[in-house]
Parts: sequence; structure tokens; C-alpha cells
Amino acid sequence: MNFLPWGTLFFSILWASVVAAIPSRTIDTRASSPYVSTSGSGFVVNGSSLKYIGTNVYWLPTLNTNEDIRNTLANISALGIKVVRLWAFNDVATIPADGTWLQLIQNGTVSVNDGPNGLQKLDTVIQLAEEQGLYVILSLTNNWDPVPLSNDTRLRNYLSNNYGGMDTYVRQFGLQTHDQFYTNPSVLTSFLNYTTQVVSRYVNSPSVFSYELANDARCNSTLPASATCTTETITAWHATVAAHIRSIDPNHLISSGVGGYLCPDCPKLYPLTAPAPPVTSPAPGKKKRSQAKPVTKKQILREESERRRRNREVAKRAGTLVEDGVRVRGRWVSTSTKRQQSSTSGSLYDGSYGVDSQDISNIPDIGFSSFQLFPDQQSYGPDDPNIPSWQNIEQNGAQWITTQAQSAAAVGKPAVLTAFGLVTQANAPDFVPFNSTVAPFASENLAKRQSTLGYGVTDQQQATTYTTWLDTGIASGLNGIVQYQWGQSGLTAEPGTTIDPPTTTGESPTPSSPGETPTPQQTTGSSPNDGYAITGSNTVQQILGNSAQSIAAD
Repeated sequence: MNFLPWGTLFFSILWASVVAAIPSRTIDTRASSPYVSTSGSGFVVNGSSLKYIGTNVYWLPTLNTNEDIRNTLANISALGIKVVRLWAFNDVATIPADGTWLQLIQNGTVSVNDGPNGLQKLDTVIQLAEEQGLYVILSLTNNWDPVPLSNDTRLRNYLSNNYGGMDTYVRQFGLQTHDQFYTNPSVLTSFLNYTTQVVSRYVNSPSVFSYELANDARCNSTLPASATCTTETITAWHATVAAHIRSIDPNHLISSGVGGYLCPDCPKLYPLTAPAPPVTSPAPGKKKRSQAKPVTKKQILREESERRRRNREVAKRAGTLVEDGVRVRGRWVSTSTKRQQSSTSGSLYDGSYGVDSQDISNIPDIGFSSFQLFPDQQSYGPDDPNIPSWQNIEQNGAQWITTQAQSAAAVGKPAVLTAFGLVTQANAPDFVPFNSTVAPFASENLAKRQSTLGYGVTDQQQATTYTTWLDTGIASGLNGIVQYQWGQSGLTAEPGTTIDPPTTTGESPTPSSPGETPTPQQTTGSSPNDGYAITGSNTVQQILGNSAQSIAAD
């Protein structure tokens, strides 16, 4: 256990230096390097370009045996998946009796666990990923950290939001608002010290794809935001932490992990300084790529209107048109209320989350643009009454992907969808929103609700939507697409750990003779599932495998 020293950090000075910095578009290709780097808007490694399909396995360092980690990574690699994304943090306020933990944050003091159930477990994951030819995205903290309810029976580390994170720092340092994580000097020093502990271990590891500064950083979380938190707050924090990592590790990429929210009208710390390159027509047989110009609200509204018009035409020909206004003298007339409902100038594009992805992506030390897609957690556009609900999800998600690809192209960096998922009806009982510890569609909660039966899409609708999103991402020029989340069965279970003994295999016979030791029962379990796991879903695995081949050939 390594106790970290306190230091004095003048955040205002760092902030000023961030604002004053001038973005650089100089890119080190290092074409023959074993470390993944960027060349223009693409990734390169060992002299070759790299595009990939990935999957999220946030729970991987909590598995009970090295063999389970190895088998899980082998199954992922067998599909042609190249990158796994996982949590490189596991914060606790009290040391647990069992399981993995990486950092103790308690009453304003911090200590790092360097033992076999601490950072050494992360070492093992990195080593075994390299054996399987996989790259690893290491996320360093989480925006979401709700306090479990007193009657919550899920074990620690089962849910993706139960690994500590930003609000653990805020609570244990006696602070009040979520965004103090970004601005309080003591908290920032502590987080930078932890980051140093992680990054310095893997400076020479070619299997690390990137250090992701935080999962879904924004102004608010379980704890509220202060009135002073803006997009500049979040952008400045990313710049500060990215510069710190770069001072330690010159080899690896650094990424943000934000949800992708844009704010065309927000002030920029890192404005685009070069004119957008001209858009050229693709060569014959090639796919159309995203435009290299910034996204505007006017463009978004125009694209939504055009998509709605196409859906109406299809519905009209099929005789299923749903008119969206009021009937006047036998004719349908659109209403102002309906037109207002079709606008997406809300939280996706107004900076209300405190996130301006384009500004963050344009930070010199940030290697690529990243975004997420979770329709069960966030609306990505207005619903069109002329198509089924799941098709609205499919179309709005596809539009979100092309918009993000365009935003990254304007910055001139690669684009990666770092997490996407859609809850099925079979997974609905396990679904827990990121800022909650309650599964609203679990049987014990459904008894208290009247209209939630049948939540989620069917397996076929999920398969169709995933195929559309993956195809759209490849056609739009995304360099990486990472599914959320992998599921694995047959894992070694131990009481009190993430993989608790839910099932028993084998027998424990009575000894046939005195003194003979009875055969112990073998217990196995499945990986955590917060509503998105594809445990046993051969269809989704096949889709991911097919897309891995397609993106590699793109």
C-alpha cells in the first residue's frame, strides 16, 4: 500500500495556461512504432493503419482467477475484436473484506493498493491482453457514483457505477458539488497522483491503446452541479490531466471518454484555427465520408426534417401515415407545438451538461474524438410517429453517429464510439441506469409499477439496430466502434466477490471410506450485467465478428 504525499496545486494558474495554450496540429506518426498513434484522421501501429471493433469489459480486473481473465480475453479475440475498454479505477471509502480494490479515499486522505488484489490485478489484465493480441483502453475514473441503497443486495463492483469515481473524492474530501472534483486543488492533486501511479506502470506496454481520462465526465452526477460549472470547466480539466499524463508517458494516446455532447454556440478554449479542408467526392466504389466542417444546430434541424419527410413518404405509400397536427375543414394542419417538439436544440447541443466534445477533442494532447450512444439513458432526437419506437432509436442513433464523425473530421482527428448499447426485453430486469442503483424493471420493482411490462426491444430489433449502427459507423469513417458490454459465463465464483456463487456444478459425494476427503463442489457464475450484457447471445457476437472483418477491410 503506497501512501501518497500531498502537494500544493494552483488551479487558477493551470486554468490560465490552458486558456492561453495554442492548439497544435503536429502529429507524430511513429509509423514503425509498436504503440498505437495517429496519422491525420487515422490510427497507425507497426507501420499499418488500424481500425477496430471493440467491447467493454469494465469488470475484468475483478475476476477471481487469471484463467478466467485469459479465457474471457481469448473468447473476445476469437471474434476478431481488437480493443477492450475497462475501468482502471476501483475506489473505496473503507477497505473491503474480499475482492479487488485499487484506491482508498477516506476523510481527505488517499492510499493506493499495490498488492495482488490491487494494481497487480490490472498488471495481469494488461499482460494477458497482450498475449491475446488485444489493446486496452484504460478509463481512469467515472462520472457516475450513486450511493447504494441500504437494502441493495448487489455485490460491490457488480454495477459499472459501483467502482467509486468522482463523487467518492467529493464526499470524502467534505465537498458539496460534483464539479468540485474538477476545480478543488486538493482533489485534483490527489487524482493526478493516482493517475501517475497507473500511467507510470504502463509507459512501455504496447498493449495499452489509450488512457481515457474519465467515463462520461459532465458537470453533474449523483451530486448536483454548482452554478459556475460550464463547458470551459470540463474542457480545462481535460487539458490539465492530459498534459500531466503526457509529461509521464510519451508513448500512448490520451482520450476523453465523454458522451459526445456538442455546443456549437459555446465559447471555446480550443477553437478551430484552420479552415476546414474542402470536401472531395469519394473515388468510385468508395464510401462517402463525413464532411470536414463543424456541426451546426441549423444542420441538425435540417437533417431531422429531411429524415421525417422521408418517413412520411414511406408511410403515405404504405397507407399508415400518422398526421401530426389538427384537422381543419377535413385537412391536417401542423401545429406550432408539434414543430417545437421536433427541435433538438436541447441538452445534446446546448452545453447544459457542461460538455463541448469538439472543444475537448481539439486539445493538443487528446489523441482522438470519442462519444457514446445509450438510448435507454439519453434521447438522441424526437420521435417520428410514422415509424415504430425501436426504429426511431435506430434512426436517431445512426444520425448521432454521422454527426459525431463529422465533428471529429472538423478537428482532424480519428473518431471512436467508445460505448453503445440497447436494452432488450430479456435484459430489462437487470437494467440499472448509470446514475442509479435500482433496477426499475426487476420483478420486485414491477409489482409497484403498472405500465412498465415489456420494456426494451426484442432480440431481433437489437440485432437489426446494432447492424445499422455498426454499418453507419464504418461508412462514416469511424476508426473504432466499441460495444457495451461483453458477457461471460462459467467464471470462478468466490463468496463476497463480484462473481458470487449463484450456481453449483458437480457433486460433493459422501466419502467412500473413513479419512477420505470429499470432492468439493465447483461453483461458477456469470459476469456482471447492468442491462447490456450479451452473455450467450451468439447473434450479437456474430454481428460484432462480421463488423470486425468489415472495418478491417475498410
